[in-house]
Amino acid sequence: MLYFARWKVAAILGVILLGVLLTLPNLFPRASIPSWLPARQISLGLDLRGGSYLLLEVDTAAVVKERLESLADATRTRLRQANIGYVNLAIQPDERRLSFRLRDPGQSEAALAALRELANPVAIGGGATAPDIDLAVTPEGVVSATISEAALRARASAAVEQSVEIVRRRIDESGTSEALIARQGNSRILVQLPGVEDPNRIKELLGRTARMTFRLLDENANPSAGTPPPGVEFLEGEQPGQRYAVRRRVEVDGANLSDARTGQNPQTGEWVVNFTFDSLGTRRFAEITRQNVGRPFAVVLDNKVITAPVIREPITGGSGQISGSFNAASANDLAVLLRAGALPAPLTVVEERTVGPELGADAIRAGLLSLAVGATFVFLYMGLAYGLLGWFANVALLVNLLLMAAALSVLEATLTLPGIAGVVLTLGTALDANILINERIREETRLGKPPASALEAGFTKASGTIMDSNLTNLIAMACLYGFGSGPVRGFAITVAIGTVVQMWTATTLVRLFVSWWYRARRPRTLPV
Repeated sequence: MLYFARWKVAAILGVILLGVLLTLPNLFPRASIPSWLPARQISLGLDLRGGSYLLLEVDTAAVVKERLESLADATRTRLRQANIGYVNLAIQPDERRLSFRLRDPGQSEAALAALRELANPVAIGGGATAPDIDLAVTPEGVVSATISEAALRARASAAVEQSVEIVRRRIDESGTSEALIARQGNSRILVQLPGVEDPNRIKELLGRTARMTFRLLDENANPSAGTPPPGVEFLEGEQPGQRYAVRRRVEVDGANLSDARTGQNPQTGEWVVNFTFDSLGTRRFAEITRQNVGRPFAVVLDNKVITAPVIREPITGGSGQISGSFNAASANDLAVLLRAGALPAPLTVVEERTVGPELGADAIRAGLLSLAVGATFVFLYMGLAYGLLGWFANVALLVNLLLMAAALSVLEATLTLPGIAGVVLTLGTALDANILINERIREETRLGKPPASALEAGFTKASGTIMDSNLTNLIAMACLYGFGSGPVRGFAITVAIGTVVQMWTATTLVRLFVSWWYRARRPRTLPV
């Protein structure tokens, strides 16, 4: 038991050396580490570094309204193609329903057949699908199309997942590093921005849907009229008092943009946004501009007309330019929004907190102080209670902390106050295994066994108890990680890593120290 092969000793020392190398990058600023060096560091959380905390809510009602509006436009077109007369077509977003009355109730079946072609399949479980709208008709010829519950859940969930990804892209494009973006609950998104003390610019970026569309103007409609004609809506322009009659039909969607960059007009010097379409957008844009030369073409962003230039000639290169009352910052923000993509639904800030760096520095000092005080008392207790074997355990505890830092660095974990609490807790529980081993050695010594036999019995017979006690701890941490979120998960990860590492240091590293000492001294009695 006290014999270690050379390869085992080399492996143990190699693990410790690897832990040192993985921990070293944390001692240097991230900017000073060469880009070619694959170094990973532990990040400080919001409560330690300071920064901003935002809780956003996805407006799922807007998703329903958008589906109903697109269904209404498609219904008008389909009924017109089928020569089915109707009146009073309207949507009721609160009831998730679209309805209209047929001029001839005898065309009910034809109307239902036309609407069935507009339904989209939605998964209902078990691999089966169903239409996303439920159709109904009354004897009086009133037809209604209601978004189903399954479709509502699927659309809301997809909107939240898509919003999380777009929020992440927008924040990354803005240059903010080490941000934490995670889904929380059914319709909320958690955003933590360490080091960002003024989140107003981020809030503006996240608060805009950034839905860009290219649509034709209706030159026959009067923008000053009270009610727009069918298929047309009145939208505000950039300047106060500007109003445009814009067709509802989207000719080219902003989703077909592949890139957007800021620039300056070489003639006027004003800031502009240069955009490029993908292959599908390029073909569609060329086709629309070719067919509508001489007509105004509106660029609409979040239901507001940015610009409405007249198409002078077909644009076939797949690129264009957006001009307006931009400065450098606003042009850059618009480019960021277009590159990141449009949100499927508006986001609302429901909770906002800002943590100053002074508070985070105080928390770090308090955490380090508690760690230092705890380590001092633990070291003294082990040294006074178990003598030399206790000091071996203390050295192993230092290695334990080193390997914990290395593991957290590899995971690029974010250290928070609960994480520091997990380190302090691990500091106290890490020596449980050594206490079990030393007590067993003490009992074997009292029974009169020689030193070698007592040491072997201590490390061998206590291993089962050590495994059982740490296994129950790991099960508890797995439950915390599975059912918790945010800082609770960080606490669980820290304690779980400490538990696994301390089992190795207690049963392997301390045993190596003891074997070196025993072979060098060959003591007749053990200092326990």
